[in-house]
Amino acid sequence: MAHETTAEAALDIREFGAPVDGNPQPSDRRLYLQLQAFGGCTDLAPLIQSLDASGAEGVLYRDINDPKGVALLLINEDPSDFLSFGDTLVNKGPFAALKQKPELTMLGRTYSSGREPNLEDWLLNKPRRNALNAEWPWAIWYPLRRRAEFALLPAPDQGKILYEHAKIGMSYGRAGYAHDIRLACHGLDKNDNEFVIGLVGSELYPLSRIVQDMRKTQQTSKYIQSLGPFFVGKAIWQSALK
Repeated sequence: MAHETTAEAALDIREFGAPVDGNPQPSDRRLYLQLQAFGGCTDLAPLIQSLDASGAEGVLYRDINDPKGVALLLINEDPSDFLSFGDTLVNKGPFAALKQKPELTMLGRTYSSGREPNLEDWLLNKPRRNALNAEWPWAIWYPLRRRAEFALLPAPDQGKILYEHAKIGMSYGRAGYAHDIRLACHGLDKNDNEFVIGLVGSELYPLSRIVQDMRKTQQTSKYIQSLGPFFVGKAIWQSALK
């Protein structure tokens, strides 16, 4: 029994960033983001009024691929609040009259790689700044799953492959073309996807182009098992940045 207690005490599932002045940078806080898509919307005004009154934190998008389509992105540290907002927003009021598109539902959580210089900003603030920025209304959201072989690669090989991929994203970010929101969804996705990616920006073309450019990386060309489905939309309502 004592052995089990010691083993349990050693288990630490917090997020960790880069050490600061030699000290660990742990956190047990993270954001959850959920996207739900709907069809059959002929009047946007009641949806916006409902969101204004709800106090929800998030974004309402128009679906560029469906003239009557919308998607609601909710942001919260407590995933239980998604159930509460489901009761007050989705099951009642104007959203209840819409037809849900479950194939486009995505749920993920922020996570760390161990290299973040400011862990709290990375986990809690940066995703909000990107999703709620009125100057970046266009968005592409999609889930992905890596091939099992990637997990068996030595850590240095994984790092090299991921860095090649990340360099493209960083170059788009520095140029102001596209900004990402990266979420883990292990065990949270009905199709067993592992990550949810959000790309946001002021124009749609760069978001499409970054997906195109990343097809040439080792990660996408060799180690991605599945991508999508993709939701493409433009924000018509955003909550205030807290």
